[in-house]
Amino acid sequence: MNRLKLVFATNNRHKLKEVKAMLTDIELLSLNDINCFDDIPETADTLEGNAILKANFISEKYGLNCFADDTGLEVEVLNNDPGVYSARYAGENGDAENNINKLLYELENKKNRKAQFRTAIALNIQGKQFIFEGICKGEILQKKQGNSGFGYDPIFLPSGSNESFAEMNINKKASISHRGKAIKKLVLFLNKHTW
Repeated sequence: MNRLKLVFATNNRHKLKEVKAMLTDIELLSLNDINCFDDIPETADTLEGNAILKANFISEKYGLNCFADDTGLEVEVLNNDPGVYSARYAGENGDAENNINKLLYELENKKNRKAQFRTAIALNIQGKQFIFEGICKGEILQKKQGNSGFGYDPIFLPSGSNESFAEMNINKKASISHRGKAIKKLVLFLNKHTW
């Protein structure tokens, strides 16, 4: 039986590694694998909008089944910022260290450190589009803990855990993370259909 081929529209190797570990029954292709080196626009003002822009770009240009995600860290006391601007919170270059430092600075002397990671996935398959969402609630730590993961992982403590995302191994993180939850919904959906 032929395995379903899906392009994951990302250049983020960390994301690719996390998702590959979860989608074992699917032939997952990266943008590199399809020779896509374009700078895909992420100009929407919502996570869902950006995921749709990326998925549509691949479907329209390459005619392939694909999915794309966009993830944001939403901090309650900052009116859910950085949100859709999480990757470029401290500037366009998307430097994780600077983003973390800016966020910790914004939260100095703030008691409320409640936050959530939210992932939106847009799946384009056989001419149809489906959206999936995953949320992981938690709080922002006072300082970095751990050196695994990427992005804001060292300062995000998921609810009910005593380890930051950056202190967890890839499987443990995937079992509770926002992206993990969204991917699980995607997998359940894909498994219910014969493509």
